[in-house]
Amino acid sequence: MTDGRMPAVFVGHGSPMNALEDNRYTIAWSELAASMARPRAIVCVSAHWFINASAVTAMTEPRTIHDFFGFPPALFDMEYPAPGSPELAGQIVEVAAPLWVGLDHDSWGLDHGTWSVLARMYPEADIPVVQLSLDASKPHEHHYELGIHLDALRRDGVLVLCSGNIVHHLGKIDPSKPESGFPWAERFDTRVREIMTEGAPSELLGLRSHPDFPLAAPTPDHYLPLLYLGGIADAAGTKAEVVIDGYAYGSLSMTSLLVA
Repeated sequence: MTDGRMPAVFVGHGSPMNALEDNRYTIAWSELAASMARPRAIVCVSAHWFINASAVTAMTEPRTIHDFFGFPPALFDMEYPAPGSPELAGQIVEVAAPLWVGLDHDSWGLDHGTWSVLARMYPEADIPVVQLSLDASKPHEHHYELGIHLDALRRDGVLVLCSGNIVHHLGKIDPSKPESGFPWAERFDTRVREIMTEGAPSELLGLRSHPDFPLAAPTPDHYLPLLYLGGIADAAGTKAEVVIDGYAYGSLSMTSLLVA
């Protein structure tokens, strides 16, 4: 890794069933983890902790949150008992300054945006993990700037995992398209990949005016984690690489990006 830094990853996490199923996405996540140095800790920016504040989990034993419904009992039975890290939580508060991040000692834990991916990357659950919330009250620029600040953690052996989906429109899901995307989904996903692999990461901030943005990101939660990776790439002065790409049910992008 450049300058000894740990990588940062954006993962299109898709269905929580990826925690249980072997498919080309989950196999790619496992292979990615095997190709990297072992991190001392992990911070995850998950689409599923979307609140009106910036907060980081600071408990020693974060609970596994089953934040979904309608799935098989085996998924609700699944636990990811990774330890937390109050030390890393405090470090995030420091590196984020002057942006404010609060310490969450008892409210949240690890939701499926985190554990469904980490269960495939690090199934032993023996690496400390903290989650960073998405502040729903802040504009895109805030999330991008916070990503810039998080880049400092990578020099201290911390893996930054940004978990969302570049395209995420549950209202447009088409079961007849299990492995393909609608044209608008492919156009938007392709544009993001062009920016991250060839252009300037700051161009992500202009995508709100892209004609396909309203369909690709009808709610901001799954899109915002991408901006953290953009900020990290900006701070590092490097391009991203595509770890895996693809689509699910027409309206979900499964693209994963790596910043080394």
